[in-house]
Amino acid sequence: MMRRMNWPAAAAFQVNSARLMALGLLVLLSGCEARNNVGPAKTEITLMRFFGSCDGQYAHVNEVAKGQGECGIITTLVNEFNATNSDGIVVRTEVVEWGPYYDQLIARIVAKDVPTVAVMHESALGDYVRRNLVLPLDKDFAAAGIATSDFTAHARRGVTIAGGTYALPFDSWSWLWHVNTSLMKQAGLLDPAGRPLVPGSPQELLAHARQFRRATGKPYFAWATANEPASNTRTFLTLVAQQNALVFGENGKSINMHQPAVDNALTLMQQLYAEGHVKPNLNYAGANQAFLRGDAGVIVVGTWAIDQFLNESGLASSPLYGSYTIFPFPQLYQRKAVFADGHSWVMLKAGSPDEKTHQAGVKLLKFIWDHSSQWARSGNLPARQSVVTSENFRKLPFRDSLAEITHTGIAIPSNVPTQRLVEFEIGAGVGNLLVSGRPLGEVQDAVETRVNRLLKKARR
Repeated sequence: MMRRMNWPAAAAFQVNSARLMALGLLVLLSGCEARNNVGPAKTEITLMRFFGSCDGQYAHVNEVAKGQGECGIITTLVNEFNATNSDGIVVRTEVVEWGPYYDQLIARIVAKDVPTVAVMHESALGDYVRRNLVLPLDKDFAAAGIATSDFTAHARRGVTIAGGTYALPFDSWSWLWHVNTSLMKQAGLLDPAGRPLVPGSPQELLAHARQFRRATGKPYFAWATANEPASNTRTFLTLVAQQNALVFGENGKSINMHQPAVDNALTLMQQLYAEGHVKPNLNYAGANQAFLRGDAGVIVVGTWAIDQFLNESGLASSPLYGSYTIFPFPQLYQRKAVFADGHSWVMLKAGSPDEKTHQAGVKLLKFIWDHSSQWARSGNLPARQSVVTSENFRKLPFRDSLAEITHTGIAIPSNVPTQRLVEFEIGAGVGNLLVSGRPLGEVQDAVETRVNRLLKKARR
């Protein structure tokens, strides 16, 4: 038989039931309120890049102003975007080593695992545009407030293909002379103000190099000649461009290595090496270390090395202590010109499956554009003219003298395909000329044959 509940127990039961109902109602209402106040649904996009990995130092730093060096600045820049954007956009960074970067990018495109945004050298951009793999961005830039009129002359050439803009320029990087002023003083190659004497002709350069070697017992130059063809290519193309000459045909389908400007450039490089003015058999790391040890007066390397060398020059234990300066590659022939390239950001066609993802990618590009002055601290030159002329940029060490490169920089024309392979073949041939002493004409024939074969085979 069922036992009846007495009155006090029944009353308690009713009170508890009422409390449970009220609690349930509060939970329901609070859930509704939370749903009403929740931010936008998250949109995840991917950013594929090189520049190294430094999460151990910067993973939780959300202010780009606190980042140092290329890796630190780009890492904190993305962190700040993730922390501050109000659109629920989350950028997932995918870091790839520089060496296999493009191989991995192509492999991902083939596998349909395509990043939303990817870094790309402007010298590589033309191949991706010709294969219809990247998006034109003029309309997106106009809508987002990215003024292409603010691109520097060099940046505009780098990202413009057949009249359309296909990437957001990030910087311009170039070939510089990094100089040990203590060794130059020892060689008697400083002016009365303590600045290095800058050669103004091939003959003057050879005279400086001979004087330097007599006084110091050391070679004038360190530059990478072993397993680093790019170094030779950049110096060679700089010397040719300073003579108002072009090695590539107007249609980008051929190279001409048999012309006076090429003869002059290669002869000068060969003579410098043969007379012992270039420290021999150095790879990239070896050349940098030779300069840091004080084994050479000048290293010919890019803008990206400024930060490292500047830091070394502040260490009392360093042979470079208080003895570092830089200047653009000197004008040795008729006009100022120096090899330059640039990093840029592209949006890949298959990387934005819907409009929401596409717009998220554009917003990231706008954020990068708005923080161009921060990236300029890395040593690379700004892609924005308004930053180049800004007081903050000019106050950075040595930058005032480097601003000219944003309009004197030259590059391989964008209609020349497979530029990385072309650069390799040129650089390998020049290196062979320097190291093995092969006859000039023989090297010219070999480079021209190999490069023209590459250009003929390249898909257009």
